[in-house]
Amino acid sequence: MKLATLRRDGDTVAVRIDADAAVEIPGFADVGALLADPEWRAIADGAGGRFLPLVDIPDDAWAPVVPAPRKIVCVGVNYRAHIAEMGREVSEHPTMFTKYPEALIGAGDAIVVPSYAADAIDWEAELAVVIGSRVRRATEEEAAAAIAGYTVLNDVSLRDWQNRTLQWLPGKSFENTTPVGPVLATVDEVPASARITTEVDGELMQDGRIDDLVFGPAAIVAYISQIFPLDPGDLVATGTPGGVGHARTPPRYLASGSTVVTTIEGIGTLRNVVVVSA
Repeated sequence: MKLATLRRDGDTVAVRIDADAAVEIPGFADVGALLADPEWRAIADGAGGRFLPLVDIPDDAWAPVVPAPRKIVCVGVNYRAHIAEMGREVSEHPTMFTKYPEALIGAGDAIVVPSYAADAIDWEAELAVVIGSRVRRATEEEAAAAIAGYTVLNDVSLRDWQNRTLQWLPGKSFENTTPVGPVLATVDEVPASARITTEVDGELMQDGRIDDLVFGPAAIVAYISQIFPLDPGDLVATGTPGGVGHARTPPRYLASGSTVVTTIEGIGTLRNVVVVSA
């Protein structure tokens, strides 16, 4: 099953994505609201609201799949290929930081970066976990059962701000810089070794497989749940594969007008243009 949040008439609506149409799920403004109902799977599966042909849905109609999660937890340096390119060692525990809902944008929205922070804009394709039921102090098996599905996230990073101190948050949570979507795909929709890629202006930059993760989704969710609970609709970004711009010689960054296309097999594609604002 695939679910999404669409913008419509100044509001949003949760939808089920079928082969050629989005089917509205009456009574739910977004996927986060849907996941808050323990019966979300049955509700989504039985929905028979208005049909919207996919070909008629404009790019800017796709809202962040969960527009306002209570928590967004991110894991860094978690792909073996990325660890190698950054010259780091494999960590014994997940390296974590947070984002805030204001950072999130939709699958076709512009990545808007203020000019004072636009010198080192980098891309990071990521598999993001969407939590489907509350999870606290869980085993990996319990954590896996709490995962509603996966989505695509681009952890756009402003490297100069990120590296001002040892704490990464300033360069990771700028407003309107983190595309997420276009859909939530339930776990059965996503191959265990799904391909994850990033293209910048038509050039392939990242090309990995999600089974290169050091800490997999269930392990990450279980670990976080020892610290604080995760609730339905919360997002957990699992890290990026090799191929980021910062690790290249010389470094390569995004500029105003750059088009970034981020894809994960079985889920879908983000397509975003960078806009540097005054």
